[in-house]
Amino acid sequence: MNSVVPAPIARQPWGMLIPLFMLVGFGAMVLFSAAGGNWKPFAIPHLVRFAVFLAMAGVMTLFSRDLVRLLAYPGYALVLAMLVAVEAMGFVGGGSQRWLDLGVIQLQPSELMKPAIVLVLARFYSGLPPSMTTSWRALVPAGVLIALPMGLVLLQPDLGTTLAIAFGGVVVMFLAGLPLRWFAAGAIGAMIVAPIAYFFGLHDYQRRRVTTFLDPESDPLGAGYHITQSKIAIGSGGLTGKGFNEGSQSHLNYLPEPHTDFVFATMAEEWGLLGGLAVILIFGLILRWGLQVAHRSQDRFAKLLAAGMVATIFFYVAINLMMVMGLAPVVGIPLPFMSHGGSSMLTNMICIGSLMMVNRWNRQAPQSRFR
Repeated sequence: MNSVVPAPIARQPWGMLIPLFMLVGFGAMVLFSAAGGNWKPFAIPHLVRFAVFLAMAGVMTLFSRDLVRLLAYPGYALVLAMLVAVEAMGFVGGGSQRWLDLGVIQLQPSELMKPAIVLVLARFYSGLPPSMTTSWRALVPAGVLIALPMGLVLLQPDLGTTLAIAFGGVVVMFLAGLPLRWFAAGAIGAMIVAPIAYFFGLHDYQRRRVTTFLDPESDPLGAGYHITQSKIAIGSGGLTGKGFNEGSQSHLNYLPEPHTDFVFATMAEEWGLLGGLAVILIFGLILRWGLQVAHRSQDRFAKLLAAGMVATIFFYVAINLMMVMGLAPVVGIPLPFMSHGGSSMLTNMICIGSLMMVNRWNRQAPQSRFR
């Protein structure tokens, strides 16, 4: 087979790329329908962005381990500075100040912090002697690295992205081998702080999202409108759906944000339960490949980096699916590779590019090395 297929093509991770292409292509079809049967303004930009960021991911695979380790702290500092710049001169959209207007693109730096926090923590723990993972030196510096961007993102305000940053950071800390009692203590502390944060730390609209999640039918035309319409769209799709480009909830503007946060509901109405299961299966194949890359990694840095990137994609998928089905509050987390949005696509393709990069490291490293 290698004599027929050129080596650069044969060595690509097709076990991940083929499902990814299927997911992006299916997403373009859903966005075509969300626009009322038009390729613009959602589907074509979606495909163009994917092509551009796929090329970026391909370039990332060429990076060496030493270069990536060298760039970890400067990259984190750069994204942190961008978050500070958002507070000073950020672009306001949808009532929140989350973007930097760079002319060619409106960049959301908080999205970039999701892979950046994974990278910097993987670098930090790879340089920490294993004997120190039970000391304060393994906890305090990492806690500061996570807390700084979380605080800046909360000021925007963006609770969903704040939780995503925390999730990626905690996963890397857990995999680095920190004592379980610290995580138990953190969970207890979170349960104590949660009521205080709810009453004094959240904005009114964020508190309404929590109460609406618990009882969306109490205000079906107000705070509960998003979840109610999403559940109606998903449920009305039945087993096989209403048919491509035949969704009434999105076409009649009952379903809010049918091309971004609620793109899964748009898809489920037209493709039904079978379409939803197919999407979940494809995500499962991509995440499974990422976990295999992490498992095959022979050094601590690569293993933590790969596992953290998988966790970041998983958080996107899990929270979005739970959100549109009424199992979690609406927090503005888009569905990877299907939702319309440049910053989200950039973040998730950075994760994919990082996994492809680690996969190349694994192929080049002797199996006994770095043990």
